[in-house]
Amino acid sequence: FSVDNPTLNRFFALHYLMPFLIVGVVILHLVALHRFGSNNPIGIDPSGPQDTVPFHPYYTIKDFFGLSIFLSLFAATIFFFPNFMGHPDNYIPANPMQTPAHIVPEWYFLPFYAILRAVPDKLGGVLAMFGAIAVLFILPWLDRSPIRSGNFRPIFRIFFWVFVADCVALGYLGGMPAEGIYVVLSRVATAWYFLHFLAILPLLSVIETPRPLPQSLSKSVLGGTAMAGAASAVKEKV
Repeated sequence: FSVDNPTLNRFFALHYLMPFLIVGVVILHLVALHRFGSNNPIGIDPSGPQDTVPFHPYYTIKDFFGLSIFLSLFAATIFFFPNFMGHPDNYIPANPMQTPAHIVPEWYFLPFYAILRAVPDKLGGVLAMFGAIAVLFILPWLDRSPIRSGNFRPIFRIFFWVFVADCVALGYLGGMPAEGIYVVLSRVATAWYFLHFLAILPLLSVIETPRPLPQSLSKSVLGGTAMAGAASAVKEKV
């Protein structure tokens, strides 16, 4: 696959559209947060007031803490490592008569760029790249397991970390030249990417036997002895 002006224009349009899509997803997140409440790593619904905490000060402090860490890393990158995620060729003045030797997108597009170049046919590569993005939108219908947390799905956890390694490999291969062993590895990683979503997840939903779910969030976090001690303390206080 050779990168030309039509492909560059498509990447530019997608790059321009991405911030607006992120804003739309953030709005949907806020609507869902007020409608259904906050999610939790255990993946079970609250069974009573003992499973929830007030938004202020708990979530307020947590959000400010996370924001401070993000701003610290962001400021460190901007002021001390501004070119860490960049590419040296970006400083070469554009020459319409000469195509750069190696064109790579931003780092967050590298896995999909590797999928694009893994297919030798131009149309097939474009379809595979956009299919890799589109499959994320049908994920709720692919993973039909009633358990919403990987903590209680031992087989799923193994395949999840294999998938994470596959995405990291795709990101690395997307920044390498499309030649030799890099093309072969890109095709293997691309095949596993689609296999994970279209075959492994639906199959695990049917054959996997999850571990028993806890009765409540508080019991799962604090444990049975802690809950019994707290209950007895409340009775003594009353």
